[in-house]
Amino acid sequence: MIYTKLPHTDIEVSKICLGTMTWGNQNTEAEGHEQMDYALDQGVNFFDTAELYPIPAHPDRHSLTEKIIGTWFKKTGNRDKIILASKIAGKADFTKFIRTTGFNRDSIIEAVEGSLERLQTDYIDLYQLHWPERTTNYFGERGYTHDISDHWQDNIHQVLETLRDLIREGKIRHVGISNETPWGTMRYLEESKVHATLPRSITVQNPYSLLNRQFEVGMSEIAMREQIGLLAYSPLGFGVLSGKYLGDRKPDGARITLFPNYKRYSNETAVAATQKYYELARQNDLSLAQMSLAFVNSRPFLTSNIIGATSMKQLEENIASIDIALSDAVLKGIEAIHDQIPNPAP
Repeated sequence: MIYTKLPHTDIEVSKICLGTMTWGNQNTEAEGHEQMDYALDQGVNFFDTAELYPIPAHPDRHSLTEKIIGTWFKKTGNRDKIILASKIAGKADFTKFIRTTGFNRDSIIEAVEGSLERLQTDYIDLYQLHWPERTTNYFGERGYTHDISDHWQDNIHQVLETLRDLIREGKIRHVGISNETPWGTMRYLEESKVHATLPRSITVQNPYSLLNRQFEVGMSEIAMREQIGLLAYSPLGFGVLSGKYLGDRKPDGARITLFPNYKRYSNETAVAATQKYYELARQNDLSLAQMSLAFVNSRPFLTSNIIGATSMKQLEENIASIDIALSDAVLKGIEAIHDQIPNPAP
């Protein structure tokens, strides 16, 4: 395993992070425990979860993923071996069953305390805002439509104050943001620079893959100059970059087969790009999944690559991507395809 440091800390995390959002729906508790056992054995010490998981969001499955992690901690006593990240859900129609009050002080405190109880731990190493509460573009929206009535920026100070107080209480150690734009990222950073007692956001969890390299436009410079590390999610684009959906296939039990509304990475242009990446991988004796993950692993702005799996075979392949160094020929081939079909799946 390769390790990096969470920016502005001395905390070492594996460059492969274990994503958990299928546990409690596509995966059972026993399967989640098996994945954690294997990942830890392979040197993965960084787990990412959220109060929302598993996905799709549903009142009957709310927060089952955190509970599965909690029972593993209790069974194994491995809490001190893991750097644990979780998130508070943002405002949305599909999260009304969790709460409707957004990121106000009481909501953040409630979310943290609920996660701590489910996770059976006294602290969370990295606590993140799952997506912006303000009106902006994320989750696959390309363009930004401004709403002059949205004054959410006025709440940033209050959000950071609440997180600061939770840090002082020892309930969380560090904070991060997720699904953020360049503007939002800089606002959080500037607020903590101007007010020295407020916590600095040390990571941003955004999508990044061969099908969506938009992080490179604007965000990558911020990541490098401000030292806010990318936690890349959907590095396989909901499994599209495994190649298993090519040829209009719908494998039994696969995410897009089960949840066809999750089509963010499955539009016609994205499928065409995936086919080209598949052919490039095959020409170089690589699996498409490992080429895709190895590319993400190689980016200089990456802190950790969040992989997820529903089977142990997938998990083994995904973690093993850390051992793959892409040749110059493969990297040039990737750039040639990217030039032809840039960012087909935002």
